[in-house]
Formats: sequence, C-alpha cells, structure tokens
Amino acid sequence: MSVADLPKIELHLHHEGAAPPAFIRQLAHEKKVDLSRIFDSNGGYAFENFVHFLEVYEAATSVLQTPEDFARLTRAILQESAEQGVVYTESFISPDFCGGGDVAAWREYLHAIQEAATRAEADFGITLRGIVTPVRHFGPEKAKQSALCAAETAGDWVVGLGMGGDEGQGHQGDFAYAFDMAREAGLRLTTHAGEFGGPESVWEAIRDLNVERIGHGVRAIEDPALIDELVARQITLEVCPGSNVVLGLYPDIAAHPLAKLRDAGVRVTVSTDDPPFFHTTMRREYEMIAAAYGWGEDDFRALNQTALEAAFCDDTTRARIQKTLEST
Repeated sequence: MSVADLPKIELHLHHEGAAPPAFIRQLAHEKKVDLSRIFDSNGGYAFENFVHFLEVYEAATSVLQTPEDFARLTRAILQESAEQGVVYTESFISPDFCGGGDVAAWREYLHAIQEAATRAEADFGITLRGIVTPVRHFGPEKAKQSALCAAETAGDWVVGLGMGGDEGQGHQGDFAYAFDMAREAGLRLTTHAGEFGGPESVWEAIRDLNVERIGHGVRAIEDPALIDELVARQITLEVCPGSNVVLGLYPDIAAHPLAKLRDAGVRVTVSTDDPPFFHTTMRREYEMIAAAYGWGEDDFRALNQTALEAAFCDDTTRARIQKTLEST
C-alpha cells in the first residue's frame, strides 16, 4: 500500500480556507459579486505574501453569507477531504464569519454545518468536529464574543477553541479571557504560534494560554529549551509543511523541521491548513514527506496514531476512528 492511500486524520484545517476556488467562484456568481481579483489565470487563489493571503482569504469568505452557504461549503470540503483518505478531521470555524459573533445567529450557522457534516459522514465516511476560532487580528474583544459562542454550544460536536489570524497582532496573553471562558466550558485548547511569530510566540501560548496543542509551532526548532518544554508537557504540534513552504518559512520540504521535531521527541501531526490556497492535499503532503524524509508506512501510521490521541473528540468517537485506522 502506498503511504498516500492510508486513512488519515487531519487536525488543522480552516473551514473557510478549505473552500475550493470553483465553489467560491460559483457562489460569487450567484450573488453577483465580482471576486475576479483574488484568482489567478488558472482559476486558483492568487496572493503574494501572508498578509495578502489573509486579505484574499477574507474576500473569498465574504460571499459565505448564510447558514445554507456554510452547509454547502461543509459538504464540498468533506467530499474533497474524504477523497484524500481523511477519515476524521477537525476544522477551525469562526463565529466572526458565521453571524458576526452573535450567539443566536451562530447557533443557526452551526446547526446547518452540523447537519451537512452528518449527511457527509453517511455519504463519504468522514467525521468532522468543530473548533471555534477567534481571529487574532480582529482583537481581544471580538475573541470574547467568539469564546462565548463556543461556550454556549460546547459539546460532542463543538470540541475546542483555537485562534488563527495574524501572529504579528498583539500577544497570546491578550486573549487569555477568551481562552479561560472556553476552558471553563470544558473545551480543549489550541492556538496558532511558532509560524511567523517565532519561538517566543510558542512560549507565550504555553505560558499565557496553557494550550495542549499548537497550530504550526515549527519555529520551536530554533530553541532547544522550548523543545524540551514541548516534550515534557506532551504538547502536540499541528504541522502544515506544504503551507509553510508556500508562505516562505522554508525553501522546500527537505528543509522543513518536521522530521527533526519528531526525532527530538515532539508530538507532531500533519495537516493541510488551507489546502486550495497552498495547492496541496493530504495525499500530496504524505507523498512529499515520504520523498523528503524516506518515511514509510509505519511512520505514517504512528503519525496518525499521535493525531488520534491528540484529537479533541470524545472517547466513543476516538474508539470508532481507531477501528477504522486498524482495519486498513
């Protein structure tokens, strides 16, 4: 069996960022919105750097305006992920884009997303759980609104709180109130750090937010003391190699620190981040990693086992996904 054919678990997927370009173009056409500026000549998303990527991302998201739009998006995402062999995924979903942070509106969007996910699970065999996601560059007050949405809908489906956005805006500790609110509601915690923010942003995430997972976290390789801390705390990194290369953190997969992090004892997983933006898929990630590091089937099975252990789902769901991993 090719490693790319293995069943896969993905823990770092942005819901809106996984929208296929064709889906967004169709939605823009239906709503008579001109988004031609965000696409290249081949129909893909076009951006020049990380800040521009965020602008294009938010422009694409602007045509997702109703619960039904998000239901359609959810099905499109899950169908594509299932085709890549993903059997369980957690996606980052922001109330800022689903009702503007209003709890009542958020419930309507969430209901539509969950219904679509349930149908997709029956049709495609993929399980989705949601991580509510404040957007860092929208500021701490907006993050509190998102955290309230998360706390009010916490349960078997909304399983965590994360934070994405521009790492250059403020500090992790500025969002402690939002994370404390989510923690008190029983939600699990992750945050983006150690991508553009460097090792210090990972230290902040550990010290000020007390998260159990880190989105990206790859810049930790630059600080041996931080590596020791990650290993001691058994913090899991949601690593997105293809994304890191496209955004210029590393010149290619061979130069990426994924293998060094794993060899140092850090718990690592692999995800796509915003796959159509970065021209990647989970199959492509596996193929690139196998070619760069010589990893074989046992390495990828161990990678998925780590991801399952780090997943925020309940134990019943975890046991079911475990059987799926073991049956192939």
